[in-house]
Amino acid sequence: MERVYRLIRQVARSNASVLLLGESGTGKELVANAVHRLSFRKGGPFVRVNCGALSESLLESELFGHVRGAFTGAVANRTGRFEAAHGGTIFLDEINSTTPHLQVKLLRVLQEREFERVGDTQTVRVDTRLIAASNRDLRQEVVEGRFREDLFWRLNVVPIWLPPLRDRREDIPALVGHFLHHYNERNDRLVVHVQREAMQRMQDYDWPGNVRELQNAMERAVVLADGDELAVGLLPEQILEGSDVLPGDSALGPLDRLARDVVAQGLRLPLPGGGGAHTQIVDAVERELILQVMQQCQHVQTKAAARLGMNRNTLHKKLKQYGFEESGQEFDE
Repeated sequence: MERVYRLIRQVARSNASVLLLGESGTGKELVANAVHRLSFRKGGPFVRVNCGALSESLLESELFGHVRGAFTGAVANRTGRFEAAHGGTIFLDEINSTTPHLQVKLLRVLQEREFERVGDTQTVRVDTRLIAASNRDLRQEVVEGRFREDLFWRLNVVPIWLPPLRDRREDIPALVGHFLHHYNERNDRLVVHVQREAMQRMQDYDWPGNVRELQNAMERAVVLADGDELAVGLLPEQILEGSDVLPGDSALGPLDRLARDVVAQGLRLPLPGGGGAHTQIVDAVERELILQVMQQCQHVQTKAAARLGMNRNTLHKKLKQYGFEESGQEFDE
């Protein structure tokens, strides 16, 4: 991320096109906004367009505008986003979703700084900086024929890759603090303490939705909190189920961690001279830990299986193996 920050500062002082690459939720729009605010265009408009949210015909009209009568429903002239961004910056998110027809028009804007509105013959000239973003590998899109190679090279002047949150877990505490402060102010709350176990869960989770998912989780926690602490129970279910960390795991000793791994990996390692006694010890440890986790998960097998690192069918077989069902204990979904 330090490299990303340096690139932002360096590229902001130029007029070069910028291509932001990375998974959804990594903060590409924030980077685009930062480039704009640090540039000499900061006094001009910053216009954002999500290319993946509109059909080809609507997107063309949205970007370049149209004249009255250009198509059914065009009852008046309309200024497009490129014109609206004159003197400033236009940010095209999910540019990988554009069609070849639109890519030709985008290439012309980049090269010639001009275009025609839909249904018009008059050329419009603009002075607009383009920042594009893609959540797919554009090189591969070019190889597979879905994206024009000439446009790719025009966009790829200064590429900036944003790493997913799972590759920068050390940033999670700072991000958590930032979002808590933000949503405390917005909701008139005072959630200032984060339970150690809650932070451990967040740092062990893979965050497929990246920073955006973390932001949503923090807003949810602030809204639902009764006091000043972010407890583990305030985290969304997918974070609890997606972590292999058991409650209190941060305080586990080496032997307890080994016992947990016995359950998670189903280890059955033979000992020299016969492994009968070893297997009995492993079974006893496994049985006790499964019982504890099932109680912690209110006997919900799917949740317990996720915490134990095994699938639900395997857990169900082990419950039968250790006689939990026969003993009258209920382990329902």
